[in-house]
Amino acid sequence: MRKGAKVAIVGGVFAVMVGGAGYGAFNVVSALSGDGAGGSAETKSVKSGPPSGAEVKEASAKFFSSWEKGDAETAASYTNDAVAAGSLLAGYRTEAHITKVHITPGTPSGTTVPFSVKATVAYEGRSKPLTYDSELTVVRGETTGRALVGWKPAVVHPDLTAADDTLVTGEAATPPIEAVDRNDVVLSKEKYPSLGPVLDALREKYGEKAGGRPGVELSVHHTGEGAADKTLVTLAKGTPGKLRTTLSASAQAAAEKAVAQYSESSVVAVKPSTGEVLAVANHRKDEFNAAFEGRLAPGSTMKIISAATLIDNGIATMNGPAPCPDTATWQSQTFHNLTGMEPNEKATLANSFLRSCNTAFVKYADEVKVDSLTKEAEDHFGLGGDNWKTGIVSFDGSVPASGGPNTAANMIGQGEVQMNPLNMASVTATAMTGAFRQPYLVPKSLDDREFATAKGLASNTVAQLKAMMRLTATQGTGAGVMARLGGDIGAKTGSAEVDGQDKSNSWFTGYRNDIAAAATTEEGGHGGDAAGPIVAAVLRTGG
Repeated sequence: MRKGAKVAIVGGVFAVMVGGAGYGAFNVVSALSGDGAGGSAETKSVKSGPPSGAEVKEASAKFFSSWEKGDAETAASYTNDAVAAGSLLAGYRTEAHITKVHITPGTPSGTTVPFSVKATVAYEGRSKPLTYDSELTVVRGETTGRALVGWKPAVVHPDLTAADDTLVTGEAATPPIEAVDRNDVVLSKEKYPSLGPVLDALREKYGEKAGGRPGVELSVHHTGEGAADKTLVTLAKGTPGKLRTTLSASAQAAAEKAVAQYSESSVVAVKPSTGEVLAVANHRKDEFNAAFEGRLAPGSTMKIISAATLIDNGIATMNGPAPCPDTATWQSQTFHNLTGMEPNEKATLANSFLRSCNTAFVKYADEVKVDSLTKEAEDHFGLGGDNWKTGIVSFDGSVPASGGPNTAANMIGQGEVQMNPLNMASVTATAMTGAFRQPYLVPKSLDDREFATAKGLASNTVAQLKAMMRLTATQGTGAGVMARLGGDIGAKTGSAEVDGQDKSNSWFTGYRNDIAAAATTEEGGHGGDAAGPIVAAVLRTGG
C-alpha cells in the first residue's frame, strides 16, 4: 500500500456500513438479491432475455451520469453487484483523488458499450489529467429482470484486473528505478513496451535497494502474490535509483519486433555461459509475463530432455536405432506423427530427432522408468525444483513422474509436462554447454539470493545432443529459419495441442554461438513456421 493512503476496504460489507448506515443497509439488501437495487421479483413483473438497445442505452447512461457526479451509491445501484461497485467507485474519488470526471460513450455493440474517460487527478496541491478507454456490458438482473451494468473492476479502469485491485494516489510505495541493460543503455516502457510488467516487477522488488526516492503517483494497487503496482499518472517525480540488469538492448529490441508479428507469443534469450537473461518479450492481450510464468505443454522441444534421458540411461545413442513407424501405441493410447511424415523403420535416434518423429520416442516408453524423465529434468537440467531466483516471479518448469499413457506423452512434450520459453531457453543452454546455470535478470549481489543448482550433463551426452540439434538446424525441421545463420548453431522444433484452442501452440528453441533462445506462439503450425522466425530474429543479433 502507499504511504499515507487510507484503506478503502476493511472487512467488505462491514466497512461500507461503517461509512454510512443508510448506504450500508441498502447494499446488504442489494447483495442478497444479487441484482443491485430497485425492487423485488415479488412486486414487479420480471423481464427475461438480453436487454434491448433502449435498455442498454438507458442503464449505461444512468450509470455514467452518477459516476460523473461522484455519486458512488447511486452509480452502484445500476450494477448487478452494488457492494463491490460502491466500494470501488467511492474509492475512485476518496482514495484515488480523481475528480472532474467526463465520460463519453461510444457506439454500443449489442449489449457492450465502449466509453472514454477524461478526468483530473488532484492530490496535495498537485494535479494532472487522466484519460483512458474502457467498456461495460449491460446484463439482465437474475431476479429483478432489470437492465444492469455487469459489474467487474475493469469497468472503472481496464488495469483493474482482480476483484481486490484498487486505485490509489499518494506517495509511491517504492522509489522509481532507471533500469539499464548490460551496457548501460536505459530500458524504458516507452521504447520497449513488452518490458512494462518486467520493469514494474523489478521496481517493486528492488526500488528501495536501488537507492531512489519515491514520488507521488496514481497507481493500480494489485493484491495478488508477486503482482507489482502499476503507475498510471505521476504527479511528482521521485528520484530513480539505477538498477543494472542482464538484458541486452539489441536483443530486446529484436525480441520486441519479432513477437509483435505473432499473436499470443513469448520469447526469452539467455547467455549459456553465464545464465544471464538477454531478452524477454511477450505479445499478448493482457500483461501476463508468459515468457517467465507460463505453464504450457512444450511439444517436441521436450525431446531434448527425452533424448538426454535415453542417452544417460544407456537406452539409446544418436547413431543407434530409433524406428519411426506411422503410429505407436502405449497402454491403449495411439500416438501419431505430424501429417505427411514418411515412416522410417531403419531410422537412427538422430534421424528421428531431426525430423521430430513422435512414434520413435513413444516406443522407448517401455524402457524408461516412470520417473526417469523427471529425474533427468531435475538432476541435470535444474527444472521442477521451484527454486529459481531470477529476480522476478518465474515458473521453473514441471516434469511429473506420470504413469499410464502420460509416461509416453511426456516424452514428446504433451501429457502433464509444463514449460515456458524461459525454461526451454535454459534447457537449450544446458544441452549446449553441459552446465546448468540458473537464468537471472539482476545480479544476486543485490539481495544475496541463492541460485538453483543441478549436475549438468556428461560431455558425451552434450556432444550427441549438440550434433542432433545441429542436424535439426541444418537439415531437419529447423532448417527453414536456421540454415542461413552462421556460426555454431542448433535447434529443436515443437507443436503442442492445448485444450480449448483450435490451433496447436508453435514452439521453437535454438542456439547460436553464446546465445540460446526459445519461443512459443498460438499461431499454430510446425515450430519452424511461427515460433522459429522469432527465435532466429533474436539469435541474429548475437546478444
